[in-house]
Amino acid sequence: MLATLLMGTFHFNPTTTLFLSHNNFKFPPVPFSGKLSPSDHRRRRMSRRKAAGERSRKVPELRKPPETVAEDIEDLFGDAEIKRIRDSLLGWYALNRRELPWREPEEDKEKRAYRVWVSEVMLQQTRVQTVVQYFDRWMNKWPTIRHLADASLEEVNEMWAGLGYYRRARFLLEGAKMIVAEGCPFPKTVSSLQQYPGIGKYTAGAVASIAFKEVVPVVDGNVVRVISRLKAISANPKDSATVKRFWELATQLVDPLNPGDFNQALMELGATVCTPSSPSCCSCPVSDQCSALSVSRHDSSVSVTDYPVKVVKVKQRHDFSAACVVEILGEKEICDGHLADSKFLLVKRPDEGLLAGLWEFPSVLLNGEADLVDRKEAIDQFLNEHVGEFVHVFSHIRLKIYVELLTLRLKGGIDLFRKQEKESLPWKCVDSKVLSSLGLTSSVKKVYTMVEKFKQQKPSNNSVPAKKRNRIS
Repeated sequence: MLATLLMGTFHFNPTTTLFLSHNNFKFPPVPFSGKLSPSDHRRRRMSRRKAAGERSRKVPELRKPPETVAEDIEDLFGDAEIKRIRDSLLGWYALNRRELPWREPEEDKEKRAYRVWVSEVMLQQTRVQTVVQYFDRWMNKWPTIRHLADASLEEVNEMWAGLGYYRRARFLLEGAKMIVAEGCPFPKTVSSLQQYPGIGKYTAGAVASIAFKEVVPVVDGNVVRVISRLKAISANPKDSATVKRFWELATQLVDPLNPGDFNQALMELGATVCTPSSPSCCSCPVSDQCSALSVSRHDSSVSVTDYPVKVVKVKQRHDFSAACVVEILGEKEICDGHLADSKFLLVKRPDEGLLAGLWEFPSVLLNGEADLVDRKEAIDQFLNEHVGEFVHVFSHIRLKIYVELLTLRLKGGIDLFRKQEKESLPWKCVDSKVLSSLGLTSSVKKVYTMVEKFKQQKPSNNSVPAKKRNRIS
């Protein structure tokens, strides 16, 4: 019966073998008896051409080892397939697009480009729900690229605090300053956008297509997932040859009339429907074109979530650090249960490397796990009381931070709090009430929270025992 449905009406030879795999069907030369339909003749001609060595479609193997690069990737999309995907996706996007602040209509193309640029940079490695509030605050403070160009790195870092990957913020500021200094219009093409710090192929494609309708593709994690499933691609998605192939396929698909909407639709599909672990295939607008779904329906051992292939993550590096919270008390008396002029010492990190240029409590890196004696030697006279430790995880580093507290009381009229020239010193003292509202990294906030909790649990919350005090006279 299956052969009848596929081939038309004919006399079937019971000894004939038929190989079947949905969209990627391979029909080897098969000796049939009886009258052949036009479709049968076409298949026979294709079989002869393949036998003669002409190029044919490849069927991707499932779960190939990572060494396989791009040999198993399907050929490019066909014209009819492209049209169906474009029409389906654009129609779906028009009805289902999320209302996000950076998608609001903006007649000024340069302002729209700036908003798209900021949003795309914020969205890298960060969830949409988190980005919305940061984006709104950012635009309230710097509504145009010229406003941003006048900002300082410290201001930008404070606004960015909590988003992580702080190099993104620095590159945004550097790029804005360069564009404004040149006095030229906002760059409109992928090639011109990529001349600025932090703007790679993806970000440039997003800005150029969405703001200026340049017909260029975008490829991020969502797009890779969607295309992997549309084509049932089992090659290593991190391999350079495979990445190049994804860009070729995305270039084919992008709609020439609505490149920005199409690119957003493709990313939106991956973010909301074609998700990594629980795709909603029944509500997917391109499920009819999805090879992964077809394969999974014919082979119970295969799942749509097998695509793209899972790549072994790089093992996290384990680092260790000792942080010393230095609280400096003045001579004023306790007021309303709080020390009236308590201040905390912050130091600025180096301008290069992890968390470059950000403010933190004094800290030193350790060679490994360390006991209290070793930590005291590492951080020298700053250490006083051991508060505790916690683990802070970056994308590639698992950092264990030991927290110490040193409390100083100033005597003799020494003024550590004299007015500092803006950004002239690599340290500063900030009021305890102000500290909680500063734009500090999440790890620094964790240190401060731990110290405050430690102080509240001590028998005497608001005074420093005489034997524990370090005096500056």
